[in-house]
Amino acid sequence: MFFDAVARDYDQTFSAMPLAQLHRARTRARLAQFRAGMRVLELGCGTGEDAIWLAQRGVNVIATDASPAMLSQTRDKAMRARVESRIETRILDLNKLSPLPPPFQEGRVDAAFSNFGALNCVRDLRPLARYLAELLKPNAKLILVIMNPVCLWEIAVHLVRRDARGAFRRLQRGGALAHIGGNPIRVWYPAPRAVEKIFAPHFTRTHLEAIGVLLPPPYLSNFAARRAHWVARLAQIEAKIARLFPFNLLGDHYLIEFRKE
Repeated sequence: MFFDAVARDYDQTFSAMPLAQLHRARTRARLAQFRAGMRVLELGCGTGEDAIWLAQRGVNVIATDASPAMLSQTRDKAMRARVESRIETRILDLNKLSPLPPPFQEGRVDAAFSNFGALNCVRDLRPLARYLAELLKPNAKLILVIMNPVCLWEIAVHLVRRDARGAFRRLQRGGALAHIGGNPIRVWYPAPRAVEKIFAPHFTRTHLEAIGVLLPPPYLSNFAARRAHWVARLAQIEAKIARLFPFNLLGDHYLIEFRKE
């Protein structure tokens, strides 16, 4: 599994970065809807940052990932945070949902979410939409944070470097190649409207906002560290405009929220 190779250093190279924390704070403002006692499914939990944050607030989390090494990191961190009783880890490869896995024996879940582009590694989201329609209770919230096909910062950075191909790589048909732990992996960048259409048979979109429309992407943390005051001001402005058209379509990621019908 590609992400096994980066699991041990993932928090140091990504989660702990100030820009990543600013981006994650935006997501958590929406995840705060999940209340103590709820049973919530996380798709692509990585090292468990959000699962632990929710568990510390009394939420019971089923943390899933395709990477055994990432799940191992999640379990270790949950034990150190003393919330292991509220976090259950399960292997779930989102590219292998056809035929659909059997429903959880424990019954349906109260909500589900996925953060920081885990769904961009999924070639076809339709099996996932059907799977979640089976798992989620009526009126359940579904919160998905997906990498956007149009990122103004990425386009600008690559154009300054005279790299037109890199500037518009997210718009390539058939996805684009990324490298994880030195291994090539294909990544797709579905637009919000495309995701809404895929989930529409069972879900109604209730919210859409950009994450990283003014804030630089997390991989520019070294650039942003030298401009901390400037970045803090951008974060304040972004929080005010991120839901407004056209800004909600121009971020590094977008947060799209659904209600199960």
